[in-house]
Amino acid sequence: MKLDRVELRRLRMPLVSPFRTSFGIETVRDVLLVHVVTAEAEGWGECVADAAPAYSSEYVDGAVDVLRRFLVPALAEQDHLNATSVAPALARFRGHRMAKAALETAVLDAELRMRGVPLSRELGAVRDRVPCGVSVGIMDSVDELLDAVGRYLDEGYLRIKLKIEPGWDVEPVVAVRKRFGAELPLQVDANAAYTLADASQLAKLDAFDLLLIEQPLAENDVLGHARLAALMRTPICLDESITSARAAADAITLGACRIVNIKPGRVGGYLEARRIHDVCAAHGIPVWCGGMLETGLGRAANLALAALPGFTLPGDTSASDRYYHADITEPFVLHDGHLEVPAGPGIGIEPAQDALDAVTTSSEWCAP
Repeated sequence: MKLDRVELRRLRMPLVSPFRTSFGIETVRDVLLVHVVTAEAEGWGECVADAAPAYSSEYVDGAVDVLRRFLVPALAEQDHLNATSVAPALARFRGHRMAKAALETAVLDAELRMRGVPLSRELGAVRDRVPCGVSVGIMDSVDELLDAVGRYLDEGYLRIKLKIEPGWDVEPVVAVRKRFGAELPLQVDANAAYTLADASQLAKLDAFDLLLIEQPLAENDVLGHARLAALMRTPICLDESITSARAAADAITLGACRIVNIKPGRVGGYLEARRIHDVCAAHGIPVWCGGMLETGLGRAANLALAALPGFTLPGDTSASDRYYHADITEPFVLHDGHLEVPAGPGIGIEPAQDALDAVTTSSEWCAP
């Protein structure tokens, strides 16, 4: 394939309710879609960068700039472009994994559509539906939290994840365990809000049989996670620290984690995500697929990844209505706690033009 043109489309997607984590509150998502056009096929990718550099150093305006000025022109030089050639072509540009992931995904989608192959089959999926958990943000009160958890369980979600931060950790876990019982699959996510000095507070969570505690310390403190892991019974899961297959191998070798959350956008794309899956499988480390408030486009691709054999824990691949009143694709609907993996070629789903246009705030075409 050779690139004909690339569209960078911005969307404004209001959330069903505010989503609060240790690094801020989101009420609206500023979505960047990458749409590639070749002579043979078209493809879509979703950039998961936030509007501000809080979760990571990347942000939407920066992603647009680096795509427009560097990444798209670099791929335009390729006469025989395919998904596996994207990362090498972009390697000279440091960082910007979320922008690179969106572009690689769009190329991969176009290539697989041309070949008539579903992304799930290309990645090595073994399931046609995946179990789903839900991420519950920090609330103003414990009563509000319990109401939210109860609604999600009534909707059929199979696992609950609570966002935590200093001052909102043990109390909400105690309340959820008391209300919903010890059998509820429950985990917590700190989004790097703690330091090793908080080890004694975090160790109090050991009493509640959690599936895991996700990214308690800073993303660059892998050694600190290894030390914390030696002090806690609850398994440590790394998220922000896992930026590549090599980073995953290093963290496992150091004993910094017993579980890994794989977010394709954070690691540079679905091909690198598959490599991380393979590294973890080789070391007996279970993985699960994290979420970044994706639209149906990103959700479809995440489901394909989550259908691989090493994904043995429910991920954050929630139904469309968890975050949006109206999605830009056919909505993903929960059935018996599971979502179906799209079976069509590529990511298996396309945006509905009217729905897409209704939330588009800008669109520009980058001509190679």
